[in-house]
Amino acid sequence: METTNQHLRELVALNLIPNLGAQRIRALLKAVDQPQDVFRLSRTQLTSVYGIGEATANQILAFDDWKEADRIIEKTQHADFSLLTIADEAYPKLLKQIYDPPILLWVRGDAAVLDTDAIAIVGTRSASDYGKDIARDLAGELVAAGLTVVSGLAYGIDAASHRGTLVAGGRTIAVLGSGIDNIYPSKNIRLAFEMAEQGGAVITEFPPGTEPDAGNFPVRNRIVSGLTLGTVVVESGLKGGSMITASSALDQNREVFVVPHSLRSKTGIGCNHLIKTGQGKLIQTVDDILYEIDIHRKNPVQNDHEPAERRWKRKELDSLSVSICELLEESPKHVDELAERLGRSTHQLLPKLLELEIQECVRQTAGKNFELR
Repeated sequence: METTNQHLRELVALNLIPNLGAQRIRALLKAVDQPQDVFRLSRTQLTSVYGIGEATANQILAFDDWKEADRIIEKTQHADFSLLTIADEAYPKLLKQIYDPPILLWVRGDAAVLDTDAIAIVGTRSASDYGKDIARDLAGELVAAGLTVVSGLAYGIDAASHRGTLVAGGRTIAVLGSGIDNIYPSKNIRLAFEMAEQGGAVITEFPPGTEPDAGNFPVRNRIVSGLTLGTVVVESGLKGGSMITASSALDQNREVFVVPHSLRSKTGIGCNHLIKTGQGKLIQTVDDILYEIDIHRKNPVQNDHEPAERRWKRKELDSLSVSICELLEESPKHVDELAERLGRSTHQLLPKLLELEIQECVRQTAGKNFELR
């Protein structure tokens, strides 16, 4: 099914149905030839779509707020922001790869920036001076490396990341938990406009007029991580948006980087927890980030002086190491899967994997996943 602008009305209408969500909208769109056909399905046909129960089917059948859909489209067409659909060529490629990409994205600024190499920087609103300084410095160094910085425009770490990017002359993206015409927090409106003016963007999946409801922010965090090659958690408690964003990044198979904190830091306890549990990689300098994402940013170019085979094949390895590398040749794998496939315990494999890391044959990614180098 190819969605074009002529189907925008139906896509906006689906977006207005409470609790329908991006993933279920995608399931519905896959079940029909054209978006308008969703509203022609019977109750039986609707409930046959994965994820659509009786209550949701009834909401779709009862939908009659077409005036609101038309109002949103008209407002978008006459405003200083634009609208992307998931079928548009300009829709960001990385974001489209996640489990539940937003069907619609309202964009203030340059939509092209959404398809650039990016890193998310997130953290608590109640940030310490240490956290804000780290966020600003990291943002500036990432800009110097040619990366875009993504965050959520909130107070604390988010705002520091955006400002650090602007000061360094870079581009930054803010993902809102409200409508594009209802920038929140209001004290950061000027910051949001500066971002758009400097080649960045402010984006949201929520229609114009949407209030910054508390439930919107956890939902938007998947977009923050989904736009990027990795997420840096600068400062966080054990709960909150930053931890949700880190979890989303892991679910999306993206990198998670973590700034360490003093044991006495209450606002950094979440960061230390991520490091302790192997859910994120401790970073001390921006090079720790750049080293890990470099493989994702560049198309591998064969060095004329290097043999074409993998590095591990050029080393003298024992039989267990060879077996590990052969499995990783298929695809990256979690240590538990390696253990199961090889009939070994994880305690037996981890020292061997560390040995292979030291020999630069494999690398460990977030969550004790391993891949060949």
